[in-house]
Amino acid sequence: MNKGIKSAMINVFVAAGVFYVAVVVFMYVFQRNVLYYPHAPKPTRVDSRVADMVEVTFTTQDGLDLFAWYGAATDPGKPTIVLFHGNAGTLGGRAFKARVFLDQGYGVMLAEYRGYSGNPGSPTEQGLYSDGRAALAYLRDQGLSHKNIVLYGESLGTGVATALAAEAERGSEGVAAVLLEAPFTSTVDAGSAHYPFLPVRFLMKDRFDSLSRIGNIKAPLFIVHGEDDWTVPTTLGRKLFKAANEPKEALWIEGAGHNNVFDYGAGPAMLDFLARHVPPVP
Repeated sequence: MNKGIKSAMINVFVAAGVFYVAVVVFMYVFQRNVLYYPHAPKPTRVDSRVADMVEVTFTTQDGLDLFAWYGAATDPGKPTIVLFHGNAGTLGGRAFKARVFLDQGYGVMLAEYRGYSGNPGSPTEQGLYSDGRAALAYLRDQGLSHKNIVLYGESLGTGVATALAAEAERGSEGVAAVLLEAPFTSTVDAGSAHYPFLPVRFLMKDRFDSLSRIGNIKAPLFIVHGEDDWTVPTTLGRKLFKAANEPKEALWIEGAGHNNVFDYGAGPAMLDFLARHVPPVP
């Protein structure tokens, strides 16, 4: 190998190394821009077809005033579903899911995060947990105990739901049930699946480690996951389900992806699960 070819190869390897390091640094610095997509305008309840819900506000422990949508249970014996949505869009995009429960007499809170839908602040893992705690505190002020509450997490929101459910168990009260749509074991595992060429486990700040918490949850658990989900692989949902306590049920939907499980009967399946596992509260 002559010196010219050798020098060119060295230059290629050096350039590739510099490029790789630049990519790693970029992903580390801007990782929350990749994880969270809060840039969407505030929706309206009328346009979202939940005009019967009301807009409520509550204050987080770190002083942020956030809004959410709340519809009290019309059947006094039924619990309230608190829905924590995924990493993109707004609570308005999940109003059709709220409608499924509202029409059956359940209460529903569509929680909204800091930085989303015009709320103040910027999303982080600990920030979203704080937002969820504030939402639950609002419901307690309305006279609801944890036993009157079902936590429903969607995608990234499953990390919030599992964290809050585990906290409720530590408080010796627990929640009525937990519903998880397209859950992961952790965002580290989900990120590693998408970026296998990056040292994700060393880079990620916001880990949402549901796997470490699921064993502490004793409430009835229902998982629904599309078999064709390319955003959160079902391997992660199945691993989380395996680690969970009984009673638990799962619906693995062939043909469904990440965002369309309600097109494949997820709503009725959740209602059926709640009817069998969450008795009416007198």
